[in-house]
Amino acid sequence: MNSYATPIVPDTSIDDLKALFTCQKAASNANPYPSYEERCGNVEKLLKLTEKHKHDICNVIDKDFGNRSVRETTLSDLFLVIQGAKHARRHLRKWMRPRRVGTSLHSLPATCKVVPQPLGVIGNIAPWNYPYAIALLPAVHALAAGNRMMIKPSEVTVHTTELLGNLVSDNFDEDLLAVVTGGAELGNAFAELPFDHLIFTGSTAVGRKIAQAAAPNLTPVTLELGGKSPAIIDHSYNPAKAVSSILRGKVLNCGQTCIGVDYVFVPTEKLDGFVGDIVTVP
Repeated sequence: MNSYATPIVPDTSIDDLKALFTCQKAASNANPYPSYEERCGNVEKLLKLTEKHKHDICNVIDKDFGNRSVRETTLSDLFLVIQGAKHARRHLRKWMRPRRVGTSLHSLPATCKVVPQPLGVIGNIAPWNYPYAIALLPAVHALAAGNRMMIKPSEVTVHTTELLGNLVSDNFDEDLLAVVTGGAELGNAFAELPFDHLIFTGSTAVGRKIAQAAAPNLTPVTLELGGKSPAIIDHSYNPAKAVSSILRGKVLNCGQTCIGVDYVFVPTEKLDGFVGDIVTVP
């Protein structure tokens, strides 16, 4: 992966970051329950801009990674956003619909129902390994749910961050969806904002810091952290087939995938065959 001494776009200042949050919070308070038409329109925008600029997206990710095939970016980044947007568009009306739930005996003759409601302003701190999908797929979900979102992409993927910022600013008002740029200092300030929900994808060590930064505001957090992913091969399973599946997942994105297999449990009597299959893969 390439590294760059200076970013392509200037870092967002802490003051501008706080002002942007205040702007989104005010807009959320002014329109806390966006209509189905508004939500669907926002999801449609994300879908169309991804489809329209797919070649540009592939090119900037290739630049940031030093080399990444169009097919891999299409599968790993574009496909997730496109399919996520289509899925949300298909099911959104049902998701928004209130549903009846049971009422306890002592509360009769009252009736109870669950009414889905937006949370407000969502923050998303995205990693470098899937720089488009993990930045925009949560935005699909957030906007479909009637929320607003601020995205802080990785400072490492500078070309992708520049394009992402331009696409978002060209298609959305900043009080609805916005991209901020910067390194660790901005990331810390971002996590300390009183979001209604905060999403982080990355390492366990940084995840702890994110949770600690969010704690004073009692901000709910979703942490998708790296870890160890074992594979267990059953006695009845074909080792050669297992090798194919394991390696296919392991080499995806050069192994920079949270569910890429790190170690394998193999029955003792099949170990030699498994190792032989691994080392002879063409």
